[in-house]
Amino acid sequence: MTYFFIFLLQTLLPTTLLLAGAWSQYPRLNLKSLAGLSFCGLILGILAAAYLPNTQVINLTLNIITLISLILFYASQFIYSIRLNQVWQFILIAIAALKWARDPNISAITNTDVINTDFLLHSSAVILGVIFCISTAVWLVILLRQYKTVKKSTALCHTLTALLILLLCIPLLGEILLSLMKLQIIELTKVRLSFVAKSAALTDWFNYISCIFILLLLLLFTVKIHATHKQAMLSENHSIEKRKKTALYRTSFRTLAYGVAGVILLCSCQLYWDKIASQPPQLSEAVPVKLNEQNQIQIPIEQVKDGKLHRFVWIADDGKAVRFFIINRLPDRLSLAAVFDACILCGDQGYVMENDQVICVGCGVRMFIPSIGKPGGCNPVPIEDWQQTDSQVIIHKKNLEDGLNLFSTIVEIEVTDPISGKKLSNLQTEFKYNHDGKTYFFENEKNLEEFRENSEKYSK
Repeated sequence: MTYFFIFLLQTLLPTTLLLAGAWSQYPRLNLKSLAGLSFCGLILGILAAAYLPNTQVINLTLNIITLISLILFYASQFIYSIRLNQVWQFILIAIAALKWARDPNISAITNTDVINTDFLLHSSAVILGVIFCISTAVWLVILLRQYKTVKKSTALCHTLTALLILLLCIPLLGEILLSLMKLQIIELTKVRLSFVAKSAALTDWFNYISCIFILLLLLLFTVKIHATHKQAMLSENHSIEKRKKTALYRTSFRTLAYGVAGVILLCSCQLYWDKIASQPPQLSEAVPVKLNEQNQIQIPIEQVKDGKLHRFVWIADDGKAVRFFIINRLPDRLSLAAVFDACILCGDQGYVMENDQVICVGCGVRMFIPSIGKPGGCNPVPIEDWQQTDSQVIIHKKNLEDGLNLFSTIVEIEVTDPISGKKLSNLQTEFKYNHDGKTYFFENEKNLEEFRENSEKYSK
C-alpha cells in the first residue's frame, strides 16, 4: 500500500507544484474547469499507458515529448493567458499519469480478477495520493497569493518553476540517453552509463526534494509575510483595523500550519517506505548444526513440533552455508516437513513466518503450510530421505549435499592442506579440488597437482 502512495507522489506531486505556481498568478480560477481538465488528463494518460507498446522507440519518443513540453511550459509562463494555462493543465497531468501508469509495479494493485482486500487498500493509497497532490496544489496557490505585490509573487513563481523543471529534466535526459544507447544510435560509454544511473536514482529523492521546496517557501513566507502580519497586528491600536490585521495574521498562520503538516506527512511516509516498508523480510537466525560420527544431523522433535518455522544451517566442507528448516504442518497432530530454505524459482532468498503464514521472501507468495515438503511451484525444495524417530529428526550428510547448488553464501572456515598440513582459509586460497564429493584446499599449485596424481593416498 505504501509503495502506491509514495510512487504516485513521486510522479504527480512535482507536476502539481508546477501547475499551482502557474495558476497562482491568476486572480480567479474556474475550479470545475480545472477539475475536469485534470480528470480527463489522468484518464488519457492511463489509457495511453495501457495501449502503447513498451518499446525503446516509444519510450524515447515519449521522453523527448515530455522534455520539450516542460521547456515550452516554462516559456509560456511569461505569457498571461488563461486558455494556454488550461491546455498545459491537461497536457502535464496526462504526461504524469502516463509515466505513473507505465510503471510495471502498478499491475500489483491486484493479483486477481475480483475485488479483494489488497485491491481496496492499494486503490485507497492511490486515491489518497491524488487527494494529497490536490490539497498541496491548493495550499501553494493560497500561499503565493498572499504576497503583497504581484512582482514578488511572479519572480518567486518563475524561480520555483525553473527549479522544478530542472529537477524533472535531469532523469528525462538520462532516460533519453539510455534509449539512444540501447537503440545503438550513440555509443555506450562508462561516463554516459554513469549519468544514466545517477539521474535515475534522483527520482527516488523527488519527495524529499519536494519537501525541501516547500520548506524553503515556508521560510520565505514566514519572513516576508507572516512576520509582517504579526508585527502589523501587534502595532495596530484601532479596533477595526486590528481585527482586519488579526484576520490576515491568522490566515498566514494557518497557511504555515498546513504547510508544515504536509511536509511532516510527506517526509514521514517517504522515510517509512525507505527504512521499513521497502525492506525485504529478515530471515530469523539459523541455528548452526554439525554432523555426528555417522555423518548425520540429529534434531530433537520437541524442539520443532510447535508449528513454527525452525531454521538451521550446515556448513559444508568448502564453507558453503546450506540452510534448511523444519516445521510441523498440522496444528492438531505431528506432521513434520524438512526442507531446504530455498526454492527452484526464487533461489536462496528463503522463507519467513508471519502471523502463522510461511511466505517466500523472493516473490511474496504465501505457502499452504500442509503442502510444504512437496515439490513444485514456490514450495521449498524437499530434503530427500530424511528420517523421523520417536524423539529425533535425522538428516544425512548426502541429503544435505544435494542442496549445495541451491545456495550461494560461503562463510570463512579454517581448512587444512592435505599435502603439507598447513592451516588455510577457504576464502583466501585459489587452489581447491573436489574429490568424491569433498572439497580439498591447497596452499599452492604444486600441492594441488600432487593430490590429483595421488588422490587415493591423501583422501583417506
